Amino acid sequence: MLAAAGIGLAKLRNLFTVVMLAGVYSLLSAGLFTVMDAVDVAFTEAAVGAGISTVLFLAALVLVGHREKKPVRAPVLPLVVVIVTGAALAWGMIDLPPFGDPDNPVHHHVADHYLQESGHEIGVPNVVTAVLASYRGYDTMGEATVVFTAVVGVLLLLGRGAQGRRTGPEAGTGLSEPEAGEGGP
Repeated sequence: MLAAAGIGLAKLRNLFTVVMLAGVYSLLSAGLFTVMDAVDVAFTEAAVGAGISTVLFLAALVLVGHREKKPVRAPVLPLVVVIVTGAALAWGMIDLPPFGDPDNPVHHHVADHYLQESGHEIGVPNVVTAVLASYRGYDTMGEATVVFTAVVGVLLLLGRGAQGRRTGPEAGTGLSEPEAGEGGP
């Protein structure tokens, strides 16, 4: 279902439909993360991906419209950038250790301590939750602060755009032109 939603996102031209399908894709991803016992990641994906992002995209559609404009000609530069970036990433992966190998360096730093001692030290049966909420609590709080600040900034920018469209003497009153003149001096 994720693959079908991804292909649909690439093929559709109605931007409202794309935003709704992107929200469905995020919700499907949250369900997948839940099945994989990554409830904290699922919660974040549902809140940010399916929730806040969808609302912000819908607010942006109010400003830009619902139909994608057809390009005059196929842009070559973005395709070249994607190919060069993909090649650089593939070249950088050559030296990575094999996926899932228990002798990988990532498995011998603090992971052993977390896996063996988090139940006794923290009392939380889910190791990922124990790491995010206790061992890395300040990091998680910092990340939440960054996301909150970004959302507030976007909302302020969107709010400023709506106020900038008002013109005339009734712009600050909220009244229509005939109502603004009634009963006044």
